[in-house]
Amino acid sequence: MATVAPEIHEAGPPAEPETDVVGLSPRQLFWARFKQDKAAVAGLVIIIVLIVLALAAPLIAKLVGHGPNDLFQREMTDSFGVPKGPNADFWFGADQAGRDVFVRAIYGARTSLIVGLVATGIAVFFGTIVGILAGYFGGKIDTAISRTIDVVLSMPILLFAIGIVAACGTTGCLNGLIEPGLTLVIFVIALFSWPYIARIVRGNTLSIREKEFIEASRSLGAGNTRIMFREVLPNLVAPIVVYSTLLIPTNILFEAALSFLGLGVPQRTPSWGGMLSDATQYFRFAWWLMFFPGIFLILTTLSFNLLGDGLRDALDPRSNR
Repeated sequence: MATVAPEIHEAGPPAEPETDVVGLSPRQLFWARFKQDKAAVAGLVIIIVLIVLALAAPLIAKLVGHGPNDLFQREMTDSFGVPKGPNADFWFGADQAGRDVFVRAIYGARTSLIVGLVATGIAVFFGTIVGILAGYFGGKIDTAISRTIDVVLSMPILLFAIGIVAACGTTGCLNGLIEPGLTLVIFVIALFSWPYIARIVRGNTLSIREKEFIEASRSLGAGNTRIMFREVLPNLVAPIVVYSTLLIPTNILFEAALSFLGLGVPQRTPSWGGMLSDATQYFRFAWWLMFFPGIFLILTTLSFNLLGDGLRDALDPRSNR
């Protein structure tokens, strides 16, 4: 009688446990990519610290007992008028007038951040509108706007800025609408900054307006205004944010250059550029006058640049970083 051999089953690899796939929102994906860039995170931390110092500048001045324009010439300059260096009461030393360099440096952070952020905000607002109009409508509108951008970009910006500040620095301009001082500096910087944003926005709009979802919106009866600001603009947020973070340090350096030339904010308003200008006569034997405002200026511009690079990589899904 024939016997049937039992079937032998080969043992396979153990089945992997089923895992639930968790979907991430765009914000979570952005943060997961951004926090991998340690340099960008460090830049963000430095910017936050600078903002906190700028906001707390009056409180810090009260704590140390030195205002930004308080003079301690007898205590902090020698018989030859040379300022004295850092000590327990004056952490960053004093300048040639006996003013606290540390207090003036943190007040200078307030000035630089206000100029950089406000001037960039005005430039981004105007440049975005102009760029969308040029890229969306094309034709004569695009030609007129593009040639205007080319003319502004071809100007010797620093020379024109010096001329405008010198002409409006006493009585203001536009029937007093633009007053001398911080308002005038912000206006001048924004006046020459918007073409960069406009050119970026125009180029991206030319590409976006040919997409299928734009044609779908138009076929459903959406008007040009709705398409530009409800369909095109949301897709421009990423490049606008990235380029804005790269434009802020440029505008801060622009303000510092004007203040260094004596054409920026008033003398009584602390500014890193003004402090560097005051230090030119004393930096050989009073190193702290140029070192500390220079460090603040370098850290600020570097931090914004690092943040901009990190935002660009985090917002670009094609990036390998």
